[in-house]
Amino acid sequence: MTSEDIPQQDWSLFGVENPPAPPAEPDHIVWDFPGGEAHVHLAPGPRVLRRPVIVSDGFNAGPSNFAALYDALERADFPFVTELHNRGYDLILLGYEDRAASILDNAKVATECVFRALSERQGDAPLTVGGFSMGGLITRYALAKMETQKMDHQTALYFSFDSPHRGASIPIALQALAHFLKPTAPKLSAQINSPAARQLLWRHIETVQAEPVEDPLRTEFLEALKRVGDWPMRPRKIGIANGRGDGTGIDVPAGEPALECTKGGFRPTTLRTQSPDNRVVLAHLKDYVREIDVRHRGLAAADGAPGGTLDSYDIAAKNLTKPLLGMAAVAHHPEICFVPSGSAVDLRDIDDSTLYENLKDANQQESGLDEILFSNENTRHSRVTEQLGTWLLDQLPRH
Repeated sequence: MTSEDIPQQDWSLFGVENPPAPPAEPDHIVWDFPGGEAHVHLAPGPRVLRRPVIVSDGFNAGPSNFAALYDALERADFPFVTELHNRGYDLILLGYEDRAASILDNAKVATECVFRALSERQGDAPLTVGGFSMGGLITRYALAKMETQKMDHQTALYFSFDSPHRGASIPIALQALAHFLKPTAPKLSAQINSPAARQLLWRHIETVQAEPVEDPLRTEFLEALKRVGDWPMRPRKIGIANGRGDGTGIDVPAGEPALECTKGGFRPTTLRTQSPDNRVVLAHLKDYVREIDVRHRGLAAADGAPGGTLDSYDIAAKNLTKPLLGMAAVAHHPEICFVPSGSAVDLRDIDDSTLYENLKDANQQESGLDEILFSNENTRHSRVTEQLGTWLLDQLPRH
């Protein structure tokens, strides 16, 4: 068997191939925009929009999956939609034709959604606008730009939910694997190299052996934020972290084996957790014709930091296990920190000196957010727990 004999794989950073379909989304109204759409779930009672809460989707491959987005909000740990409706608020789910497109482009969709909500609203209740993960950055930029253009967005509350205000971290070993697997899993490499990923990631590599850098698209995005004042000024701004704030991480030591291919043509491919020690081979990559070692100097040991987590190594191991092809892999450390707590609440850059800091003692005025909340435990990125969901609901404008 050669690499050409392996069927094309269709998996992404966030899930395995052919995941089970979520339940159908309940009845809703659809608003179409260039580049996206919104699904409006009105609160019980008069079938009119009265108290709009716009919730933006985040980063992934392809178009927004509204059924999955609704399912994550309502049927995971906490029935957020039900509780939102019980308090008399209307939910507007905002999605995009391409979730991996530039944040600046998708911000145009968010702006259209804000104006549509204002035109459809009955009464004068102010808007709540925000999002999960990258959705918090999209709406942050959209609202700030509207203010610089003297547009009245009538938004009383902006929220971000585990949004990477200071950057997100996908281990360089996993990025290298994605590019190494490009012949058999092209979508994975394309996702890593998408405009949104380049804007989100603290460090990015474009090819297997490229040097990790802040991508020029990220630099441009940060400069674009500065041009609109960094943050919207009119609304109250709150931020939620899926990670702890006391410096307690997820017990993923630096430089240890995280994933190993144990059978098949990729054996003995091995990925190690991120380490600042350049003596550590972060990735030993092998297929039927190539064998490459990847090592770099000065990378933050971010995999085990407190923050919102992703099952990244577990996803990769499952997708590299193909019994019919004689392939198997194991994840020794299934999850990693994707959005460090300090990034989610705009308090700290991604740096070894601050990743494990007790941020509960930090000066919260260093954040661009007015109020922040850390999770009691390190939880899955963007997961709405009872603690986090209840706090968000309690912050909504009472008008």
